[in-house]
Amino acid sequence: MELHNLRNNAGAKKKRKRVGRGPGSGHGKTSCRGQKGQKSRAGYSRRLSFEGGQMPLHRRLPKRGFNHADRWPMAVVNIDSLEKAFEAGAEVTSAAIVAAGLARATRGGIKVLGRGEVSKGFTIKVQAISPSAQKKIEAVGGTVEIVVLAPVASEKDTTENAE
Repeated sequence: MELHNLRNNAGAKKKRKRVGRGPGSGHGKTSCRGQKGQKSRAGYSRRLSFEGGQMPLHRRLPKRGFNHADRWPMAVVNIDSLEKAFEAGAEVTSAAIVAAGLARATRGGIKVLGRGEVSKGFTIKVQAISPSAQKKIEAVGGTVEIVVLAPVASEKDTTENAE
């Protein structure tokens, strides 16, 4: 076998469809586009949600829900994770939790939940904590402090202050 006698396997290369090349090709006259209409014309394209002019589904359905401007999702961490990551008496802050890789930094801050057991006393300074987690931490001599994040100024607020 040499380069000059290499061949593709049978069926490996398929000939492209040559449309509009006469009736003998089998793809003549309308070039596989059917009869008249918008979709048979050149340059036609439709957006993803187009339903032929009828009212699209996303406009037929009612609006639902409400997004509060000042409410942001919180990252959650359980106390069993804090038990493994921090020493007894350590000050556990949002920044320390993110640095330890236990949660991602989010706009809402961090909430500590009560899954698992804790045997070390921590000083916890986070944005929220569940009642069960707070009981478990205070039972072993730890303290809990709720730290409120500074509100994030929106563009509207900064333009009003500039005037």
